[in-house]
Amino acid sequence: MGTRRISREAALQFLYQEDFTISPEQQFGYDLAERFDLFCALFQVNKKARSYALCLLQGITDHLARIDALIAEAASNWRLVRIAATDRNLLRIAIYEMLEIDDVPPQVAINEAVEIAKRFAGEDSPKFINGVLDAVRATLEAG
Repeated sequence: MGTRRISREAALQFLYQEDFTISPEQQFGYDLAERFDLFCALFQVNKKARSYALCLLQGITDHLARIDALIAEAASNWRLVRIAATDRNLLRIAIYEMLEIDDVPPQVAINEAVEIAKRFAGEDSPKFINGVLDAVRATLEAG
């Protein structure tokens, strides 16, 4: 498994943990790097994977409103809070990569999210994530 896949999985696990330990009012209102370092030490995250994972987390934090708006637009029949936490966070990771990481083509971001969903999410999640991310990709390419 590649270092970036490990980074994405660590970012997913961190975001999932934060969904259940930090209230929405507090979310991202703390030292993200410090909290992520603690997470990495506790869960023995590969040292080579930490920097890209933190890059993803900081980027998601900085662009959360735009990312969530893209999810809401693409998943028109789903309210954001009703999307499973694992799926929602995988979508956030992939969309951030599509928006801001130049050396990750959109199709690679989508494929990575689908593959990680097969490992961590529900049975229908890979199809759902693929559909939402493909709609986001189309929206981004259109304008």
